[in-house]
Amino acid sequence: MDLTHAINEKLPLWPGDPQIFAVRTESTLEENGSFTRSFRMLEHYGTHLDAPAHFISGAQTLDEISPERLVGPAVVFDARDDAGRNSDYELGADRVATWETKHGRIPAGAIVLLRTGWAARWDHPASYGNPDSAGTMHFPGFGADAVRIFIERKASGIGADTFSVDPGQSQDFAIHRLALRAGLYQLENLADLSAMPEAGAFLIVAPIKLKGGSGGPCRVFAILT
Repeated sequence: MDLTHAINEKLPLWPGDPQIFAVRTESTLEENGSFTRSFRMLEHYGTHLDAPAHFISGAQTLDEISPERLVGPAVVFDARDDAGRNSDYELGADRVATWETKHGRIPAGAIVLLRTGWAARWDHPASYGNPDSAGTMHFPGFGADAVRIFIERKASGIGADTFSVDPGQSQDFAIHRLALRAGLYQLENLADLSAMPEAGAFLIVAPIKLKGGSGGPCRVFAILT
């Protein structure tokens, strides 16, 4: 399964980010014998990976994340019903305990995904960010107690089908600081996760190897066994 949104100039933008995605044709088959383009974009645009250096001084940059940590078992938490009732839902430690009772201990090297159903809003940027009249966004995310367990279990990364692994109304990006400081990476703006099982799938995360990058676009694949 491909869990990646295709990149173009119409994707939802984080508030305050400039719309700088641009593509230019550099040569054409008709005139030059080959078709090539150049493009420019933000590091954190579309389906992307946050490296620890995104928030933590001196931490790993995108190119320094070892390939062994970019593949691993997928652990999926289904929060679609919770998010439908409460846009500010945060995944708590109680849900982690329930998952482990059903599937066993989260394995080391796991990549933990939060399925909220928010990917269905991707083509509607205002609904995706879901801001209120004051501009505060409202979408679900991870809670700190749950992320502390993932760190203890030695997970490689966390990810969500939303703008951020932090809930939308967060002002301090506590989950970013907690997870990235512990060396986990983050996947944001994942595509539809509805066909992902809670356990048993294998994830392949393939970010651009951008030297010194705070993050960058990535292709994320799931292998269903």
